[in-house]
Amino acid sequence: MVSSDEAFSGWLDALRTRELERLTFREIRKGVVALSRIYVEERGRLGKAVFDGAGKRAAFACFYTPLHFLLVRAIVLELGAESPPPGTVHDLGCGLGAAGAAWALAAGRSPFVVGVERQKWAAKEARRSFDTLSLEGRIVNKSIEQAPNAQRGDAVVAAFAVNELEEAARNTLLERLRKSRGVSVLIVEPIARRVHPWWTPWRAAFEERGGRADEWRFPVELPDWLAELDHASGLDHRELTGKSLFFPTSP
Repeated sequence: MVSSDEAFSGWLDALRTRELERLTFREIRKGVVALSRIYVEERGRLGKAVFDGAGKRAAFACFYTPLHFLLVRAIVLELGAESPPPGTVHDLGCGLGAAGAAWALAAGRSPFVVGVERQKWAAKEARRSFDTLSLEGRIVNKSIEQAPNAQRGDAVVAAFAVNELEEAARNTLLERLRKSRGVSVLIVEPIARRVHPWWTPWRAAFEERGGRADEWRFPVELPDWLAELDHASGLDHRELTGKSLFFPTSP
């Protein structure tokens, strides 16, 4: 069986090759710089801006999405959430499917993956990701609020998605997760300069369920393509960083 690292390398090569057929390295680099600025300075318009233009879509696909995969996989393994393998991983606001794929591959490819993504371009690319990574799964082209319910033995992940929800939708999602039983849940967000107001009640809710909140810094040696784009864009991803909320499968 192909290892998780080998599968990731093949997927990254496919993403890079496809984008370089459409755009130059310089155009992709400009997209990385533009997205980096939005992530840091204009996060309030992130949901709409990520897919605005070919350069930003390419940057999201072949730079930020692989970084998200590496971070989520590292968190899952550090938490020991890969074992026992969940039956299905529900990836809410999945983008190109990085978080759900990372959990499934960490768990030995046995989980089915359900990606929930309302943006049509991202949903199409997520289907392609699952095919390239040889994962069994499907994409639900709907909003997070319309995601199918997880069943006992499943897992739910929302990576870089909860902060983009409207407050009412975010509150509804929290209540839904609170009521879930027999399901493990992982929320991943960037380590921001300021704490978003919703994080505190979410943290309390997870800790009430026996969960935990963490901040992560993983030293990483990036693959050549990511390292080249990282350097050319004036970034420095010698560490992958993020914060998470997690509660394991509960009665």
